[in-house]
Amino acid sequence: MKTRGKVSLRDFFDGSALPSLILIIALVAGGVPLAAQSFAVEEATVADVHAAFESGDLTCEGLVESYLARIDAYDKQGPRLNAIAIVNPRAVEEARALDAAFASGGLTGRLHCIPVLLKDQVETSDMPTTYGSALFAGYMSERDGTIVTRMKEARALIIAKTNMGEFASRYVGSGFGIIRNAYDPGRNPSGSSGGTGSGVAANLGLIGIGEDTGGSIRGPAAVASLVGLRPTLPLVSRFGMMPANPTTDTMGPMTRTVMDAAILLDVIAGYDPNDPVTAYSVGQVPDSYAAGLDAGALAGARIGVIREPMDRSVDTTSDGFQQVRARMEAAIGALRDLGAEVFDVTIPGIERVSTIFGANSYETEEVTDAYLAELRDPPYRTLASILLSGRVNPWRAAGMADLLGKTTRDPGYLEYLLDREQVRTDVIATMAEHDLDAFVYATFDHPPAPIADDVETNPAPNDRYALGDNRSLSPLTGFPALTVPAGFTDDGLPVGLEFLGRPFTEAMLLGFGYAYEQATNHRRPPPTAPPLGR
Repeated sequence: MKTRGKVSLRDFFDGSALPSLILIIALVAGGVPLAAQSFAVEEATVADVHAAFESGDLTCEGLVESYLARIDAYDKQGPRLNAIAIVNPRAVEEARALDAAFASGGLTGRLHCIPVLLKDQVETSDMPTTYGSALFAGYMSERDGTIVTRMKEARALIIAKTNMGEFASRYVGSGFGIIRNAYDPGRNPSGSSGGTGSGVAANLGLIGIGEDTGGSIRGPAAVASLVGLRPTLPLVSRFGMMPANPTTDTMGPMTRTVMDAAILLDVIAGYDPNDPVTAYSVGQVPDSYAAGLDAGALAGARIGVIREPMDRSVDTTSDGFQQVRARMEAAIGALRDLGAEVFDVTIPGIERVSTIFGANSYETEEVTDAYLAELRDPPYRTLASILLSGRVNPWRAAGMADLLGKTTRDPGYLEYLLDREQVRTDVIATMAEHDLDAFVYATFDHPPAPIADDVETNPAPNDRYALGDNRSLSPLTGFPALTVPAGFTDDGLPVGLEFLGRPFTEAMLLGFGYAYEQATNHRRPPPTAPPLGR
Protein backbone atom coordinates (compact mmCIF):
# COMPACT_ATOMS: atom_id res chain seq x y z
CA MET A 1 0.00 0.00 0.00
CA LYS A 2 1.47 3.32 -1.07
CA THR A 3 1.49 6.06 1.55
CA ARG A 4 0.25 9.41 0.36
CA GLY A 5 2.86 12.10 0.69
CA LYS A 6 2.58 15.88 0.84
CA VAL A 7 1.29 17.69 -2.24
CA SER A 8 3.34 20.29 -4.12
CA LEU A 9 2.16 23.12 -6.38
CA ARG A 10 3.57 21.24 -9.37
CA ASP A 11 1.21 18.36 -8.57
CA PHE A 12 -1.75 20.71 -8.85
CA PHE A 13 -0.58 22.18 -12.11
CA ASP A 14 -0.15 18.78 -13.75
CA GLY A 15 -3.49 17.60 -12.35
CA SER A 16 -2.19 14.58 -10.41
CA ALA A 17 -3.39 15.99 -7.09
CA LEU A 18 -6.85 16.96 -8.26
CA PRO A 19 -8.56 14.31 -6.07
CA SER A 20 -6.78 15.68 -2.99
CA LEU A 21 -7.78 19.24 -3.93
CA ILE A 22 -11.41 18.21 -4.29
CA LEU A 23 -11.31 16.43 -0.92
CA ILE A 24 -9.85 19.51 0.80
CA ILE A 25 -12.50 21.76 -0.75
CA ALA A 26 -15.26 19.37 0.32
CA LEU A 27 -13.95 19.25 3.87
CA VAL A 28 -13.61 23.01 4.15
CA ALA A 29 -17.11 23.45 2.81
CA GLY A 30 -18.47 20.87 5.23
CA GLY A 31 -19.84 18.89 2.32
CA VAL A 32 -21.02 15.30 2.11
CA PRO A 33 -18.20 12.74 2.38
CA LEU A 34 -16.97 11.56 -0.98
CA ALA A 35 -17.84 8.12 -2.30
CA ALA A 36 -18.98 7.04 1.15
CA GLN A 37 -21.74 4.77 -0.10
CA SER A 38 -19.59 2.74 -2.49
CA PHE A 39 -17.62 1.04 0.29
CA ALA A 40 -19.14 -2.01 2.01
CA VAL A 41 -18.38 -1.73 5.71
CA GLU A 42 -19.66 -5.23 6.44
CA GLU A 43 -16.69 -7.47 7.26
CA ALA A 44 -14.23 -4.69 6.38
CA THR A 45 -10.74 -4.93 7.87
CA VAL A 46 -8.23 -2.29 8.91
CA ALA A 47 -6.31 -2.90 5.68
CA ASP A 48 -9.49 -2.63 3.58
CA VAL A 49 -10.40 0.73 5.11
CA HIS A 50 -6.92 2.20 4.78
CA ALA A 51 -6.67 1.04 1.16
CA ALA A 52 -10.02 2.70 0.42
CA PHE A 53 -8.80 5.93 2.00
CA GLU A 54 -5.68 5.80 -0.15
CA SER A 55 -7.62 5.15 -3.35
CA GLY A 56 -10.08 7.95 -2.65
CA ASP A 57 -13.04 5.54 -2.53
CA LEU A 58 -13.82 6.33 1.11
CA THR A 59 -13.63 9.10 3.66
CA CYS A 60 -13.51 8.77 7.41
CA GLU A 61 -16.78 10.65 7.68
CA GLY A 62 -18.44 8.27 5.23
CA LEU A 63 -17.12 5.25 7.10
CA VAL A 64 -18.32 6.52 10.46
CA GLU A 65 -21.74 7.45 9.12
CA SER A 66 -22.12 3.95 7.68
CA TYR A 67 -21.43 2.37 11.08
CA LEU A 68 -23.74 4.83 12.83
CA ALA A 69 -26.48 3.86 10.40
CA ARG A 70 -25.98 0.20 11.24
CA ILE A 71 -26.09 0.94 14.96
CA ASP A 72 -29.34 2.80 14.41
CA ALA A 73 -30.81 -0.05 12.36
CA TYR A 74 -29.84 -3.05 14.48
CA ASP A 75 -29.07 -2.11 18.06
CA LYS A 76 -32.36 -0.79 19.44
CA GLN A 77 -34.59 -2.03 16.64
CA GLY A 78 -34.58 -4.97 14.26
CA PRO A 79 -32.87 -7.78 16.22
CA ARG A 80 -32.50 -5.33 19.16
CA LEU A 81 -29.00 -6.53 19.97
CA ASN A 82 -28.64 -3.91 22.71
CA ALA A 83 -24.88 -4.02 22.29
CA ILE A 84 -24.29 -0.27 22.40
CA ALA A 85 -24.27 1.69 25.64
CA ILE A 86 -23.20 5.14 24.45
CA VAL A 87 -22.62 6.42 20.92
CA ASN A 88 -19.83 8.98 20.68
CA PRO A 89 -21.73 12.25 20.07
CA ARG A 90 -18.65 13.75 18.41
CA ALA A 91 -17.96 10.80 16.12
CA VAL A 92 -18.74 12.64 12.88
CA GLU A 93 -16.87 15.75 14.03
CA GLU A 94 -13.81 13.63 14.89
CA ALA A 95 -14.09 11.87 11.53
CA ARG A 96 -14.03 15.19 9.68
CA ALA A 97 -10.89 16.19 11.57
CA LEU A 98 -9.24 12.90 10.58
CA ASP A 99 -10.25 13.50 6.96
CA ALA A 100 -8.61 16.93 7.09
CA ALA A 101 -5.45 15.42 8.55
CA PHE A 102 -5.41 12.73 5.87
CA ALA A 103 -5.85 15.29 3.10
CA SER A 104 -2.77 17.15 4.25
CA GLY A 105 -0.49 14.22 4.99
CA GLY A 106 -2.01 10.77 4.53
CA LEU A 107 -2.60 8.19 7.23
CA THR A 108 -1.78 9.69 10.61
CA GLY A 109 -1.52 6.53 12.69
CA ARG A 110 -1.72 2.76 12.74
CA LEU A 111 -5.46 2.92 13.45
CA HIS A 112 -6.27 6.06 11.45
CA CYS A 113 -10.07 6.41 11.55
CA ILE A 114 -10.68 2.82 12.65
CA PRO A 115 -14.04 2.79 14.51
CA VAL A 116 -13.60 1.02 17.86
CA LEU A 117 -16.27 -0.48 20.10
CA LEU A 118 -14.99 -0.12 23.67
CA LYS A 119 -16.36 -2.06 26.63
CA ASP A 120 -17.93 0.37 29.08
CA GLN A 121 -15.69 -0.89 31.87
CA VAL A 122 -12.93 1.43 30.63
CA GLU A 123 -12.84 5.14 31.37
CA THR A 124 -13.10 7.72 28.60
CA SER A 125 -12.60 11.41 29.26
CA ASP A 126 -15.16 12.46 26.65
CA MET A 127 -17.93 9.87 27.19
CA PRO A 128 -19.65 8.49 30.30
CA THR A 129 -18.43 5.30 31.94
CA THR A 130 -21.27 3.31 33.52
CA TYR A 131 -19.97 -0.25 34.11
CA GLY A 132 -23.33 -1.54 32.85
CA SER A 133 -25.14 -0.10 35.86
CA ALA A 134 -27.91 2.44 36.35
CA LEU A 135 -25.99 3.58 39.42
CA PHE A 136 -23.33 5.21 37.21
CA ALA A 137 -25.62 6.51 34.47
CA GLY A 138 -24.03 9.58 32.87
CA TYR A 139 -20.94 9.41 35.08
CA MET A 140 -17.90 11.23 33.64
CA SER A 141 -14.53 10.38 35.16
CA GLU A 142 -12.79 12.94 32.91
CA ARG A 143 -9.79 10.66 32.32
CA ASP A 144 -8.83 8.06 29.71
CA GLY A 145 -7.72 4.53 30.43
CA THR A 146 -4.25 3.77 29.09
CA ILE A 147 -5.54 1.64 26.22
CA VAL A 148 -7.85 4.51 25.22
CA THR A 149 -4.89 6.89 25.21
CA ARG A 150 -2.87 4.49 23.09
CA MET A 151 -5.67 3.93 20.59
CA LYS A 152 -6.26 7.67 20.30
CA GLU A 153 -2.52 8.20 19.74
CA ALA A 154 -2.79 5.68 16.90
CA ARG A 155 -5.65 7.89 15.62
CA ALA A 156 -8.43 5.39 16.23
CA LEU A 157 -11.95 6.70 16.66
CA ILE A 158 -13.97 5.39 19.62
CA ILE A 159 -17.35 5.25 17.88
CA ALA A 160 -19.23 3.82 20.86
CA LYS A 161 -18.96 2.18 24.24
CA THR A 162 -20.59 -1.21 24.59
CA ASN A 163 -22.95 -2.69 27.12
CA MET A 164 -21.47 -5.14 29.59
CA GLY A 165 -22.73 -7.48 32.28
CA GLU A 166 -23.26 -5.25 35.31
CA PHE A 167 -19.95 -4.68 37.09
CA ALA A 168 -18.34 -7.23 34.76
CA SER A 169 -20.41 -10.38 35.10
CA ARG A 170 -22.78 -12.09 32.62
CA TYR A 171 -24.84 -10.20 30.02
CA VAL A 172 -27.54 -8.31 31.96
CA GLY A 173 -27.37 -4.94 33.71
CA SER A 174 -29.61 -2.45 35.49
CA GLY A 175 -28.30 0.26 33.18
CA PHE A 176 -29.55 -1.26 29.91
CA GLY A 177 -31.36 -4.59 30.18
CA ILE A 178 -30.18 -7.62 28.17
CA ILE A 179 -27.46 -7.95 25.53
CA ARG A 180 -28.51 -10.38 22.79
CA ASN A 181 -26.55 -12.84 20.69
CA ALA A 182 -26.17 -11.53 17.14
CA TYR A 183 -26.65 -15.02 15.66
CA ASP A 184 -29.78 -15.80 17.66
CA PRO A 185 -31.20 -12.89 19.71
CA GLY A 186 -33.05 -15.39 21.87
CA ARG A 187 -29.76 -16.77 23.19
CA ASN A 188 -27.15 -15.27 25.48
CA PRO A 189 -24.07 -13.55 23.99
CA SER A 190 -21.80 -14.82 26.77
CA GLY A 191 -20.31 -12.17 29.00
CA SER A 192 -19.36 -9.86 30.36
CA SER A 193 -17.99 -8.34 27.12
CA GLY A 194 -21.14 -9.45 25.30
CA GLY A 195 -21.83 -5.98 23.94
CA THR A 196 -18.46 -5.79 22.23
CA GLY A 197 -18.93 -9.35 20.93
CA SER A 198 -22.38 -8.82 19.44
CA GLY A 199 -21.45 -5.35 18.18
CA VAL A 200 -18.31 -6.40 16.31
CA ALA A 201 -20.02 -9.55 15.00
CA ALA A 202 -22.91 -7.48 13.59
CA ASN A 203 -20.53 -4.93 12.06
CA LEU A 204 -21.60 -2.05 14.30
CA GLY A 205 -17.90 -1.15 14.56
CA LEU A 206 -14.70 -2.39 12.96
CA ILE A 207 -12.74 -3.66 15.97
CA GLY A 208 -13.44 -3.99 19.68
CA ILE A 209 -11.95 -4.10 23.15
CA GLY A 210 -13.09 -6.57 25.79
CA GLU A 211 -12.03 -7.35 29.34
CA ASP A 212 -11.32 -10.87 30.57
CA THR A 213 -11.27 -11.80 34.25
CA GLY A 214 -12.41 -15.39 33.78
CA GLY A 215 -13.28 -15.58 30.10
CA SER A 216 -15.09 -12.39 29.16
CA ILE A 217 -13.16 -11.80 25.94
CA ARG A 218 -13.03 -15.36 24.70
CA GLY A 219 -16.59 -16.35 25.59
CA PRO A 220 -18.33 -13.57 23.65
CA ALA A 221 -15.84 -14.03 20.80
CA ALA A 222 -16.52 -17.77 20.59
CA VAL A 223 -20.32 -17.38 20.39
CA ALA A 224 -20.04 -14.49 17.91
CA SER A 225 -17.67 -16.06 15.34
CA LEU A 226 -14.91 -13.66 16.34
CA VAL A 227 -11.23 -13.68 17.20
CA GLY A 228 -10.67 -12.96 20.89
CA LEU A 229 -7.29 -12.70 22.59
CA ARG A 230 -6.73 -12.85 26.33
CA PRO A 231 -3.09 -11.74 26.61
CA THR A 232 -0.52 -12.74 29.19
CA LEU A 233 -1.58 -10.87 32.32
CA PRO A 234 1.21 -8.20 32.36
CA LEU A 235 1.08 -7.40 28.63
CA VAL A 236 -1.73 -4.81 28.49
CA SER A 237 -2.28 -2.02 31.01
CA ARG A 238 -5.46 -2.07 33.10
CA PHE A 239 -5.17 1.56 34.22
CA GLY A 240 -8.55 3.29 33.95
CA MET A 241 -10.53 0.03 34.06
CA MET A 242 -12.79 -0.98 36.96
CA PRO A 243 -11.13 -4.11 38.38
CA ALA A 244 -12.64 -7.34 39.65
CA ASN A 245 -9.78 -9.69 40.51
CA PRO A 246 -6.49 -7.97 39.65
CA THR A 247 -4.51 -11.22 39.58
CA THR A 248 -6.65 -12.35 36.63
CA ASP A 249 -8.04 -9.10 35.09
CA THR A 250 -6.80 -8.13 31.65
CA MET A 251 -7.99 -6.53 28.40
CA GLY A 252 -7.55 -7.49 24.78
CA PRO A 253 -8.79 -7.40 21.17
CA MET A 254 -12.10 -8.70 19.85
CA THR A 255 -12.06 -8.61 16.07
CA ARG A 256 -13.35 -10.37 12.98
CA THR A 257 -9.88 -11.38 11.76
CA VAL A 258 -6.62 -12.45 13.33
CA MET A 259 -4.73 -9.75 11.45
CA ASP A 260 -6.89 -7.02 12.96
CA ALA A 261 -6.38 -8.52 16.43
CA ALA A 262 -2.62 -8.42 15.88
CA ILE A 263 -2.73 -4.81 14.66
CA LEU A 264 -4.74 -3.76 17.70
CA LEU A 265 -2.40 -5.62 20.04
CA ASP A 266 0.54 -3.79 18.46
CA VAL A 267 -1.08 -0.55 19.61
CA ILE A 268 -2.16 -1.44 23.15
CA ALA A 269 0.60 -3.77 24.41
CA GLY A 270 3.53 -2.76 26.55
CA TYR A 271 4.76 -1.15 29.74
CA ASP A 272 2.69 1.48 31.52
CA PRO A 273 3.96 3.00 34.79
CA ASN A 274 0.34 3.45 35.86
CA ASP A 275 0.04 -0.36 35.98
CA PRO A 276 3.42 -1.52 37.29
CA VAL A 277 2.78 -5.23 36.63
CA THR A 278 3.24 -4.42 32.93
CA ALA A 279 6.96 -4.00 33.64
CA TYR A 280 7.17 -7.78 33.20
CA SER A 281 6.40 -7.24 29.51
CA VAL A 282 9.60 -5.27 28.87
CA GLY A 283 11.70 -7.23 26.39
CA GLN A 284 8.77 -9.57 25.65
CA VAL A 285 6.95 -7.48 23.02
CA PRO A 286 7.98 -8.04 19.38
CA ASP A 287 8.42 -5.17 16.96
CA SER A 288 5.07 -6.13 15.46
CA TYR A 289 2.61 -8.92 16.11
CA ALA A 290 0.94 -8.25 12.77
CA ALA A 291 4.10 -8.27 10.66
CA GLY A 292 5.00 -11.76 11.86
CA LEU A 293 1.77 -13.49 10.82
CA ASP A 294 2.41 -16.41 8.47
CA ALA A 295 -0.10 -18.76 6.88
CA GLY A 296 2.45 -21.56 7.30
CA ALA A 297 2.88 -21.05 11.04
CA LEU A 298 1.35 -24.40 12.02
CA ALA A 299 3.85 -26.49 10.07
CA GLY A 300 5.82 -28.51 12.61
CA ALA A 301 3.92 -27.12 15.62
CA ARG A 302 3.20 -29.55 18.46
CA ILE A 303 -0.35 -29.14 19.73
CA GLY A 304 -1.89 -30.98 22.69
CA VAL A 305 -5.66 -31.53 22.55
CA ILE A 306 -7.60 -31.24 25.82
CA ARG A 307 -10.78 -33.29 25.38
CA GLU A 308 -11.90 -33.61 28.99
CA PRO A 309 -14.64 -31.06 29.79
CA MET A 310 -13.64 -28.54 32.42
CA ASP A 311 -17.32 -27.91 33.18
CA ARG A 312 -18.37 -31.10 34.95
CA SER A 313 -22.07 -30.23 34.58
CA VAL A 314 -22.13 -30.56 30.80
CA ASP A 315 -23.96 -33.59 29.44
CA THR A 316 -21.55 -35.27 27.04
CA THR A 317 -24.42 -37.23 25.46
CA SER A 318 -26.42 -34.09 24.61
CA ASP A 319 -26.95 -32.94 21.04
CA GLY A 320 -25.29 -29.60 21.79
CA PHE A 321 -22.13 -31.24 23.12
CA GLN A 322 -21.99 -33.63 20.18
CA GLN A 323 -22.35 -30.79 17.66
CA VAL A 324 -19.51 -28.85 19.22
CA ARG A 325 -17.39 -31.99 19.43
CA ALA A 326 -17.92 -32.56 15.69
CA ARG A 327 -16.62 -29.05 14.96
CA MET A 328 -13.62 -29.73 17.19
CA GLU A 329 -12.81 -32.96 15.38
CA ALA A 330 -12.92 -31.09 12.09
CA ALA A 331 -10.65 -28.39 13.54
CA ILE A 332 -8.13 -30.98 14.76
CA GLY A 333 -8.10 -32.49 11.29
CA ALA A 334 -7.46 -29.06 9.77
CA LEU A 335 -4.55 -28.45 12.15
CA ARG A 336 -3.00 -31.74 11.06
CA ASP A 337 -3.55 -30.88 7.39
CA LEU A 338 -1.68 -27.64 8.02
CA GLY A 339 1.37 -29.55 9.24
CA ALA A 340 0.89 -29.59 13.01
CA GLU A 341 1.56 -32.63 15.16
CA VAL A 342 -1.66 -32.96 17.12
CA PHE A 343 -2.31 -35.49 19.87
CA ASP A 344 -4.42 -35.91 22.98
CA VAL A 345 -3.01 -34.96 26.37
CA THR A 346 -4.27 -35.08 29.93
CA ILE A 347 -3.46 -32.38 32.50
CA PRO A 348 -3.55 -33.67 36.10
CA GLY A 349 -6.41 -32.12 38.05
CA ILE A 350 -8.02 -30.50 34.98
CA GLU A 351 -11.45 -31.34 36.43
CA ARG A 352 -10.79 -28.91 39.33
CA VAL A 353 -9.86 -25.88 37.25
CA SER A 354 -13.29 -24.22 37.22
CA THR A 355 -13.84 -24.87 40.91
CA ILE A 356 -10.46 -23.42 41.87
CA PHE A 357 -11.00 -20.33 39.74
CA GLY A 358 -14.41 -19.75 41.30
CA ALA A 359 -12.94 -19.88 44.81
CA ASN A 360 -11.33 -16.43 44.50
CA SER A 361 -13.79 -14.12 46.19
CA TYR A 362 -11.08 -12.38 48.21
CA GLU A 363 -9.68 -9.65 45.94
CA THR A 364 -12.73 -7.78 44.69
CA GLU A 365 -13.93 -5.58 47.55
CA GLU A 366 -10.53 -4.13 48.44
CA VAL A 367 -9.53 -3.39 44.87
CA THR A 368 -12.94 -1.98 43.90
CA ASP A 369 -12.95 0.38 46.87
CA ALA A 370 -9.41 1.51 46.03
CA TYR A 371 -10.37 2.13 42.41
CA LEU A 372 -13.49 4.12 43.34
CA ALA A 373 -11.38 6.23 45.71
CA GLU A 374 -9.28 7.35 42.71
CA LEU A 375 -12.26 8.61 40.72
CA ARG A 376 -13.49 12.17 40.51
CA ASP A 377 -16.69 12.43 42.58
CA PRO A 378 -18.19 8.99 41.81
CA PRO A 379 -21.84 8.44 42.77
CA TYR A 380 -20.79 5.47 44.93
CA ARG A 381 -17.50 5.04 46.74
CA THR A 382 -17.54 1.45 47.98
CA LEU A 383 -18.67 -1.96 46.79
CA ALA A 384 -20.88 -2.22 49.87
CA SER A 385 -22.69 1.03 49.05
CA ILE A 386 -23.26 -0.17 45.49
CA LEU A 387 -24.85 -3.35 46.75
CA LEU A 388 -26.89 -1.59 49.43
CA SER A 389 -28.42 0.70 46.81
CA GLY A 390 -30.83 -2.13 45.98
CA ARG A 391 -30.66 -1.27 42.29
CA VAL A 392 -28.15 -3.83 41.02
CA ASN A 393 -29.51 -6.67 38.86
CA PRO A 394 -30.68 -9.41 41.30
CA TRP A 395 -28.36 -12.12 39.98
CA ARG A 396 -25.37 -9.77 40.10
CA ALA A 397 -26.33 -8.52 43.56
CA ALA A 398 -26.41 -12.08 44.87
CA GLY A 399 -22.91 -12.68 43.54
CA MET A 400 -21.58 -9.39 44.90
CA ALA A 401 -22.92 -10.16 48.38
CA ASP A 402 -20.53 -13.11 48.54
CA LEU A 403 -17.60 -10.74 47.95
CA LEU A 404 -18.21 -8.44 50.90
CA GLY A 405 -16.12 -8.74 54.04
CA LYS A 406 -13.42 -10.83 52.40
CA THR A 407 -9.80 -9.81 52.00
CA THR A 408 -6.57 -11.22 50.65
CA ARG A 409 -5.46 -11.71 54.25
CA ASP A 410 -8.06 -14.41 54.83
CA PRO A 411 -6.72 -17.99 55.18
CA GLY A 412 -8.93 -19.09 52.30
CA TYR A 413 -6.97 -16.84 49.94
CA LEU A 414 -3.76 -18.70 50.71
CA GLU A 415 -5.50 -21.98 49.90
CA TYR A 416 -6.66 -20.51 46.60
CA LEU A 417 -3.15 -19.32 45.74
CA LEU A 418 -1.64 -22.72 46.52
CA ASP A 419 -4.24 -24.47 44.35
CA ARG A 420 -3.66 -21.97 41.55
CA GLU A 421 0.10 -22.51 41.64
CA GLN A 422 -0.43 -26.26 41.45
CA VAL A 423 -2.51 -25.80 38.30
CA ARG A 424 0.21 -23.65 36.77
CA THR A 425 2.83 -26.26 37.57
CA ASP A 426 0.72 -29.07 36.14
CA VAL A 427 0.06 -27.14 32.94
CA ILE A 428 3.66 -26.13 32.30
CA ALA A 429 4.91 -29.61 33.26
CA THR A 430 2.52 -31.22 30.78
CA MET A 431 3.80 -28.88 28.07
CA ALA A 432 7.37 -29.82 28.93
CA GLU A 433 6.67 -33.53 29.08
CA HIS A 434 5.15 -33.58 25.61
CA ASP A 435 7.31 -30.80 24.13
CA LEU A 436 4.18 -28.80 23.33
CA ASP A 437 3.93 -25.39 21.75
CA ALA A 438 0.28 -24.98 22.74
CA PHE A 439 -2.89 -26.66 23.92
CA VAL A 440 -6.14 -26.56 21.97
CA TYR A 441 -9.72 -27.13 23.12
CA ALA A 442 -13.25 -25.84 22.62
CA THR A 443 -13.89 -22.49 24.30
CA PHE A 444 -17.32 -23.89 25.17
CA ASP A 445 -18.31 -27.54 24.89
CA HIS A 446 -21.92 -26.52 24.30
CA PRO A 447 -23.70 -23.77 22.29
CA PRO A 448 -25.07 -20.77 24.24
CA ALA A 449 -28.38 -21.43 25.98
CA PRO A 450 -31.62 -19.45 25.54
CA ILE A 451 -32.11 -16.33 27.64
CA ALA A 452 -34.44 -17.03 30.56
CA ASP A 453 -37.64 -14.96 30.78
CA ASP A 454 -36.81 -13.91 34.35
CA VAL A 455 -33.13 -13.10 33.85
CA GLU A 456 -33.66 -9.46 34.89
CA THR A 457 -35.63 -10.25 38.03
CA ASN A 458 -34.53 -13.63 39.38
CA PRO A 459 -31.35 -13.89 41.48
CA ALA A 460 -31.01 -17.49 40.23
CA PRO A 461 -32.39 -17.62 36.66
CA ASN A 462 -32.44 -21.04 35.02
CA ASP A 463 -30.65 -19.98 31.84
CA ARG A 464 -27.75 -22.47 32.00
CA TYR A 465 -25.36 -19.60 31.41
CA ALA A 466 -21.80 -20.60 30.33
CA LEU A 467 -22.71 -24.27 29.91
CA GLY A 468 -19.63 -26.24 28.85
CA ASP A 469 -17.24 -23.47 29.91
CA ASN A 470 -13.53 -24.24 29.36
CA ARG A 471 -12.23 -20.68 29.76
CA SER A 472 -10.81 -20.78 33.30
CA LEU A 473 -7.49 -22.41 32.44
CA SER A 474 -6.02 -19.23 30.96
CA PRO A 475 -6.83 -16.79 33.81
CA LEU A 476 -5.92 -19.34 36.46
CA THR A 477 -2.45 -19.79 34.97
CA GLY A 478 -2.01 -16.25 33.65
CA PHE A 479 -1.08 -17.75 30.28
CA PRO A 480 -2.36 -16.24 27.00
CA ALA A 481 -5.26 -17.79 25.09
CA LEU A 482 -6.66 -17.07 21.63
CA THR A 483 -10.15 -18.02 20.44
CA VAL A 484 -10.82 -18.24 16.70
CA PRO A 485 -13.96 -19.22 14.74
CA ALA A 486 -14.25 -22.99 14.22
CA GLY A 487 -17.50 -23.14 12.28
CA PHE A 488 -21.16 -23.41 13.21
CA THR A 489 -23.58 -25.91 14.67
CA ASP A 490 -26.50 -27.17 12.59
CA ASP A 491 -28.57 -24.37 14.15
CA GLY A 492 -26.14 -21.73 12.86
CA LEU A 493 -24.53 -21.01 16.22
CA PRO A 494 -20.79 -20.21 16.23
CA VAL A 495 -18.21 -22.50 17.82
CA GLY A 496 -14.84 -21.27 19.11
CA LEU A 497 -11.49 -23.06 18.99
CA GLU A 498 -9.07 -21.93 21.70
CA PHE A 499 -5.26 -22.06 21.71
CA LEU A 500 -3.32 -21.64 24.98
CA GLY A 501 0.45 -21.15 25.19
CA ARG A 502 3.23 -20.22 27.60
CA PRO A 503 3.55 -16.64 28.88
CA PHE A 504 4.26 -13.99 26.25
CA THR A 505 3.69 -16.33 23.29
CA GLU A 506 0.99 -14.12 21.76
CA ALA A 507 2.93 -13.85 18.50
CA MET A 508 3.02 -17.64 18.18
CA LEU A 509 -0.66 -18.08 19.09
CA LEU A 510 -1.71 -15.38 16.65
CA GLY A 511 0.37 -17.14 14.00
CA PHE A 512 -1.38 -20.44 14.70
CA GLY A 513 -4.78 -18.74 14.63
CA TYR A 514 -3.94 -16.92 11.42
CA ALA A 515 -2.84 -20.11 9.65
CA TYR A 516 -6.01 -21.89 10.75
CA GLU A 517 -8.22 -18.92 9.82
CA GLN A 518 -6.71 -18.54 6.36
CA ALA A 519 -7.15 -22.23 5.60
CA THR A 520 -10.69 -22.64 6.94
CA ASN A 521 -12.37 -19.24 6.50
CA HIS A 522 -15.09 -20.08 9.04
CA ARG A 523 -16.07 -16.52 9.91
CA ARG A 524 -19.41 -15.36 8.50
CA PRO A 525 -21.60 -12.44 9.61
CA PRO A 526 -24.92 -12.95 11.40
CA PRO A 527 -28.05 -12.98 9.21
CA THR A 528 -29.80 -10.73 11.74
CA ALA A 529 -27.78 -7.68 10.59
CA PRO A 530 -27.55 -7.70 6.77
CA PRO A 531 -26.11 -4.88 4.64
CA LEU A 532 -28.17 -1.70 4.54
CA GLY A 533 -29.55 -0.34 1.29
CA ARG A 534 -28.10 -3.04 -0.92
